[in-house]
Amino acid sequence: TDVMCFLNLFNEFYSRDTSKKVKAVKRACAENGKFMGTYPAYGYRRDPLDKHHLVIDEETAPVVRRIFEMRASGMGFHAIAVALNEEGIQPPGVLYYQRKGQSDPRRVNHKWADQTVKNMVRNEVYIGNMVQGKSGTLSYKSRKLVNKSEDEWIRVEGTHKAIISRELWDTVASIGKKKVRKSTPSDGCKSIFTGLVYCADCGFKMRNHIEKFTYKDGRPGRYSSFICGNYSRSGRGACTIHTIYETVLNQLVLEDIREKARFAEYDPDRLMGEILRLKEKESHTRLFSYEQELKSSLARISDLERLMQNLYEDKCTGSIPQTVFQTLMQKYEAERAEKAEAVPELERKVRAHLENQVDTDRWLEIIRRYTEISELDETILFELVDRIEVGDTQKVNGQRICEVKVYYRYVGNVDGALAQKRGQDYGEAI
Repeated sequence: TDVMCFLNLFNEFYSRDTSKKVKAVKRACAENGKFMGTYPAYGYRRDPLDKHHLVIDEETAPVVRRIFEMRASGMGFHAIAVALNEEGIQPPGVLYYQRKGQSDPRRVNHKWADQTVKNMVRNEVYIGNMVQGKSGTLSYKSRKLVNKSEDEWIRVEGTHKAIISRELWDTVASIGKKKVRKSTPSDGCKSIFTGLVYCADCGFKMRNHIEKFTYKDGRPGRYSSFICGNYSRSGRGACTIHTIYETVLNQLVLEDIREKARFAEYDPDRLMGEILRLKEKESHTRLFSYEQELKSSLARISDLERLMQNLYEDKCTGSIPQTVFQTLMQKYEAERAEKAEAVPELERKVRAHLENQVDTDRWLEIIRRYTEISELDETILFELVDRIEVGDTQKVNGQRICEVKVYYRYVGNVDGALAQKRGQDYGEAI
């Protein structure tokens, strides 16, 4: 009996040790950017020369690009799934078993689903990054997988060729952050500005208001306008109405995009310089402060580690009492931990400020395509615009004036860089 207990204990130690070694090897491979999954993401295949490297699957990659483009145009996950099913495009699971020459053993409806599309447009594999280790087992005794927190994921950039551009990825990602309303007016005409327009005073999203009427000849008509969501919900005590007709808003934004596009096309260096100057004016002091604080923190951490090492040596040689050693060690460790905890956030802030020029380059590249656009659509707005702020109507020289500010993706509002203010007289419209 004692021998059996010993053997069982030995086997358990052996199994645990083997499990740890296997996990360590797999983690090391993942940290080196090697693909360690069971099968590649839809749109990719294993490289015939290296099973841990992914190459683009030319058969399915166009479908991936189309899914991202549909999402960038404002389509919801369900609408995209329906479109793919109606066209008879096989979903990832069905295609996987078909290529293996096996029947699909899963008890599913073998159709594209909302969640499938949602998972795809959030998978960084399509911009060339490898993100692994999202789940794992709690113990070598259990095969049950549990999800890990995002800070435990293994993320390596640039491990393989991307299927979609970074600009398209950012556009799709921004749609999720905006949480665009899915509701559509009763007449089925959804505004292309829904989810982008905000009250300049209270910050609430503006609500699309539809007003129907009938022409004298009996034809139906409609007015589409935007009003402050805070006012709409709580009345005058919360905010003022901030109303603006959609036709006026459309014209203002169209003119703003054309203006910026022409400037970017004919004098991009000057525009970039002005934008960077404006950004630097706003953030130069903060950047210098962050850099100094980061430098100071790293130096102090190094000093504390040296002091702790010296303190330990003094304790070993008997130069200081145990009580003094414990008191000082606790003090140094507490300060070191505090400084070390602040370093990642300081590094992030410094990187964010240094990325201004990269963002400006990207914005200039995108907007210069639109020098001659004649009308707006959802795709253009999602690619270019982060938000639109509408000010309250003011009377100036007997005319009603409303200021509209367009905040572009990557650079924000650049009116200051052009030394211009945007406003529009639309007294007759309201």
